[in-house]
Amino acid sequence: MEKPIKNVIIVGTGGQGVILASEILCDVALECGYDTKKSEIHGMAQRGGVVSSHVRYGAKVASPLIAEGTADILLSFELAEAARWIPFIKSDGRVVTSTQKIVPPLVSTGIATYPDQVEEVLKTYSKNPIIVDALSIAHELGNPRLVNTILLAIISDLLDLSEDAWKKVVSNRVPPKFRELNMKAFDRGRQLSC
Repeated sequence: MEKPIKNVIIVGTGGQGVILASEILCDVALECGYDTKKSEIHGMAQRGGVVSSHVRYGAKVASPLIAEGTADILLSFELAEAARWIPFIKSDGRVVTSTQKIVPPLVSTGIATYPDQVEEVLKTYSKNPIIVDALSIAHELGNPRLVNTILLAIISDLLDLSEDAWKKVVSNRVPPKFRELNMKAFDRGRQLSC
């Protein structure tokens, strides 16, 4: 029997690594023998704007776009973005998000407000959301850029893709001098999934 198509939405703001994360996920799915499609929206990424990527993989994928209510995983690098994209998660889907808050210019100027109680909102839409302070863990490991690897490692445990494929792709995507550190971050992220 053919495995169903998996739908993963990755969101955040410019400079957080959303596009790289989606490229890594696609490479892992390809490494595992799946057809893979990806769509990304950069928006005003250079100015801290929203960046999103839809990734779909399976035996045969026709379109890269994920409809509302059909995402298996919502991976968010920023807390409010997780809330913004929550309508895309299906009833038994999982949310994985960093607790990082990036205050947009409209909030800084007082025109808008940063949403309150985002974690509680996520818990009403998703069973057992994984909400982690990935930035603090990355700093603890020695490099704030490890947030990407930590969050990908968490979803790696929720998807039907081999851990060896994940490690191979992550290792190939980072500069040689950062491989060992990224493998530590990956192992740490795997421990956070539940």
